[in-house]
Amino acid sequence: MVNSKWLEMNNLKACIFDLDGVIVDTAKYHYLAWKVIAQKLNFDFTEIDNERLKGVSRMESLDILLSIGNINLSQSEKEKIAEQKNNLYIEYINNIKPDEILPGAKEFVESVRLKGFLTALGSASKNSKIVLEKLNLFPLFDVIIDGNSVINTKPNPEVFLKAAAALNILPNHCIVFEDAEAGIEAAKAAGMKCIGIGSPETLKEADMVVSGLDKMDVNDLKIK
Repeated sequence: MVNSKWLEMNNLKACIFDLDGVIVDTAKYHYLAWKVIAQKLNFDFTEIDNERLKGVSRMESLDILLSIGNINLSQSEKEKIAEQKNNLYIEYINNIKPDEILPGAKEFVESVRLKGFLTALGSASKNSKIVLEKLNLFPLFDVIIDGNSVINTKPNPEVFLKAAAALNILPNHCIVFEDAEAGIEAAKAAGMKCIGIGSPETLKEADMVVSGLDKMDVNDLKIK
């Protein structure tokens, strides 16, 4: 359970990783982009406000942002602003460097692959492929399922179920690494085990919680 030294699983075959907050911290770039949008709309958007956007799609994030600013816009206006935000975000991530990979993330993904497990990325981001290419991590994932591949966002399990299907692995033979409550809920709904990356207080529904992948060892995944 939470904070145990290892997590026991039946016939584990695949590891599915979220991107933001697990492999790399691009949340800061999302925050900076949303902050610029909020300033243009004449209200402030704080880091505390930004916590509400973790694991949430772009349009849902915009709705939350507008509710904070008490602003109502038409759907066409929302789509224009969402595009502006994405353009800002892409400007930021085009300058992302491999040294921004979170501690231990690359090493852990490499270790699970060496152990024979398949790997997938399961992210709400529509820019995940750009980020992986910039970080030289693209070859470490057998399958990439992101915001371009799904209709429903977390906590809906679609992203993880599609990842399992693309890997040709049953959901109960997969484990998910997630930093957001919505992602953990999605993993559970998919019938998968989930390791939370972050705080045990926030991620209490996870089967196990560590502060980062640098605290994980492939041997922590005990196969029955």
